[in-house]
Amino acid sequence: MGSDFVEDYTYVVLIKQVLDMDEVEFDYEEGRIDRSSATPEPNPFDLNALEEAVRLKEDTGGKVVAISMGPSQAESTLRDGLARGADEAILLTGQEFAGADTWATSLALGRAIEALEGYDLVLCGEKTVDGDTGQVGPEVAELLGIPHVCFASELEQTEPGAVEVEAEAWGATYRKKMALPGLVTVTKDINEPRLPSFSDKRAAKKAEIKHWGAEEIGEDPDNLGISGSPTYVADTEIPPPDKREALVIREEVGDAVNKLLEHVELGGLG
Repeated sequence: MGSDFVEDYTYVVLIKQVLDMDEVEFDYEEGRIDRSSATPEPNPFDLNALEEAVRLKEDTGGKVVAISMGPSQAESTLRDGLARGADEAILLTGQEFAGADTWATSLALGRAIEALEGYDLVLCGEKTVDGDTGQVGPEVAELLGIPHVCFASELEQTEPGAVEVEAEAWGATYRKKMALPGLVTVTKDINEPRLPSFSDKRAAKKAEIKHWGAEEIGEDPDNLGISGSPTYVADTEIPPPDKREALVIREEVGDAVNKLLEHVELGGLG
């Protein structure tokens, strides 16, 4: 990064608790993930966002605030974030947040960011491994009315109040300067997340995690969770596997060609 200035910046990292996708099972009757089937863990892309925020903090000063939304079990993901270098952790939790789609999720996270005592840069993963929509980061930025850059593979703070971002999109590489406050979604190419030490893990277990509900973020509960979600999963369907038929013709070349043409004309090969 190499900046030669120090400021008291506030870096906000959005972290989601997801399930280990190698273990997870899907409840096709209910049309949802069976959350009891796999181990919860931090979204891998969000760990890259956290690592970048901690690197910026080490370079320019300031603090890192990690925010997540979910049930009380999501505390473990925030404690992991604290062990990896975050200074504060906030969990949006309560029945009012349950069943949120990307819009209601973005609204809740955006209101939580606004409730902080100022912020400079919001970082999050380009997507989550469970939803894979890539919508929440840009939606949060739009709700906050701040600029954003997606799919960042490099980020550098070269001057006060701005960052330079290198992003990969549409088969090309772009380098842009963005004024702060702003939001960046990162890819896994941006860094290699550090592993927390034993002492950091032990300290994180004792650290305070703030629990915020609708009142703390200043939003009507009717606009949150499932009641505030304009989209929902109406049905799920498993596409049938592609079936291909093989035809082996052991004839002279001329006869083999004629038989092959007959099958093609009759639709004999699927």
